Amino acid sequence: MASLARPGANLTGFSILAVDLTGKRLELLKEAVPALRSVVLLTDQANPAKAGVLEEAQAAAYRLGLEARLTEVRDVDQLEPAFTTIAREHRTVGVVLTPSTFHVVHRVQIAELATKRRLAVVGWTSALTKSGVLMSYGPDTVDLLLRAAGHVDKILKGAKPADLPVEQPTKFDLIINLKTAKALGLTIPRTLLLRADQPIQ
Repeated sequence: MASLARPGANLTGFSILAVDLTGKRLELLKEAVPALRSVVLLTDQANPAKAGVLEEAQAAAYRLGLEARLTEVRDVDQLEPAFTTIAREHRTVGVVLTPSTFHVVHRVQIAELATKRRLAVVGWTSALTKSGVLMSYGPDTVDLLLRAAGHVDKILKGAKPADLPVEQPTKFDLIINLKTAKALGLTIPRTLLLRADQPIQ
């Protein structure tokens, strides 16, 4: 891809800022869990963005006084051992889910394991929070779909995809699952609740 403004190669689309929002997710998790001392970035082995996510997370963790490390899983059978190991290492550890289809597919199991191990988890999409993880922060998917429809309309009217910029999201959702917070024994700060788009009761 030549650039976001002029992608070339008959490509266009929308970015979900998979790497760029990692630091923001760490900040929100730390705000929700002030006692937090370290975070584990959970990723599947095939995730191409994992190196960039780790770099971004470590920079944000340094600013927040946290430790950050990466844990990889190869398949669904490794999820339970991974969560057990994370929980055993320290009670003030949180989990950041890296954007991945794997996490969406196995979101219910991830949420159940995290709650059972009393681990606060932040993801990037509302599907995760609605399944039971503590919170998520990411692009407003409805807004992206509406804007994507505009791209499709332009292409159908003759525009070349390579001439259309890869657009960045402009609207973001912060979603907090209050039921999960209660199960984890957490009291979400009011300042954070006031910024939430969809508190889940």
